[in-house]
Parts: sequence; C-alpha cells; structure tokens
Amino acid sequence: MRFPPHASRIGAAAALLSALLVGGTVSATTADAAATSVGSICAGDLPAQAYDTLDLIDQGGPFPYPQDGVVFQNREHVLPSEPTGYYHEYTVKTPGSSTRGARRIVTGEGYQEDYYTSDHYVTFDLIDFGC
Repeated sequence: MRFPPHASRIGAAAALLSALLVGGTVSATTADAAATSVGSICAGDLPAQAYDTLDLIDQGGPFPYPQDGVVFQNREHVLPSEPTGYYHEYTVKTPGSSTRGARRIVTGEGYQEDYYTSDHYVTFDLIDFGC
C-alpha cells in the first residue's frame, strides 16, 4: 500500500503548488505552463475503471498491462518538471477498446500525487481525494 493511502490525501493541490514554487528545478515558464495545463478532478468524478487502477497501484499490482508502472517521461511537459523516475504511469481500461486506450493514471512519488488523463497526456487533472 502506498503511504499515505489515497482516501486520506488532502492537500494534494498544496503539494503541487509547493513543487511548482520551491522545487528548484521548475522555471517560471514551466511552472506557468504546468499550472495552466493541470486541472483538478474530484475522485468521485473519475470513471469506475480508474478506481480499479488506483486500487491496483495501492496493492502493488498485479497490473493488466506490461507497460503499467513504467517511468512516465513527461515529454509533453504538461506536469511539473521533476527528475526522471519521479512519475509512473498506469493504464485505466477503456470499455470496448481493443488497445490500452488513452486513459491513464500518472503518479508522482515525492508528493504522493495522482493525475488522471483521458486524452493520452494532452491534459491532466490532479485527483482530489477530499471532495
């Protein structure tokens, strides 16, 4: 299980803000881009399959796809800039899709934040477990 558990994560937005403001590796331009590119979503508004993925992350697997858990490179620079290895990605199954689909959960290890994307890394929403 990841600590702290998802249900007790409050203040994730504050952690993101802290990472943006005092991370040291985040330039003002990058911070501005990340702040405007990352939205938020209430955990209750996630698709049902996202809960399955979050549960698997908490349990440490097993994951349905070999790519689950790999390092997310943040090549799109939508998320705040962090060292390689900080982010990891996991598939959120898409009903009726014969492929992995476009939905993912991307986790950030340092601040225990979780992001959801439904459009294959074009946009991200920080998951708010407190609403």
